[in-house]
Amino acid sequence: MRDAREMLEELEELLLQLKERPEGTVILVEGRKDRAALACLGIGGEIVQVQDARGIFGVAEELAKTGRDAIVLTDWDRKGGQLAELLRNALKANGVRYDDTIRARMSALGKKEIKDIESLPAFMSFLVQNASSMR
Repeated sequence: MRDAREMLEELEELLLQLKERPEGTVILVEGRKDRAALACLGIGGEIVQVQDARGIFGVAEELAKTGRDAIVLTDWDRKGGQLAELLRNALKANGVRYDDTIRARMSALGKKEIKDIESLPAFMSFLVQNASSMR
């Protein structure tokens, strides 16, 4: 079992990877609250909600047309897992390169405590408090 400090370090590393992603790489999230949570954590750039009017395939086609890569960052509950699967298939079918390792690592990291992107800022605060009280 990892302690709060180790979990915090890993989460910070994952967030840094999102912040420093290659230019033009789009982060794909489920909804508005996920975008707000990432913004709250200082992650900018293009963040696209896949559950909008275009739909999953529309988003994949748009990325293929513009030649951009994607980071799949759906929640890690059952619905988020199904959505991630649909996204991977749509991106693959359109020849879009994608990364879903950050999602997998976040899922493994926060599995017991949280199950979605929108809970990340609160989880981060929780880890910061617990890590500092361990010193």
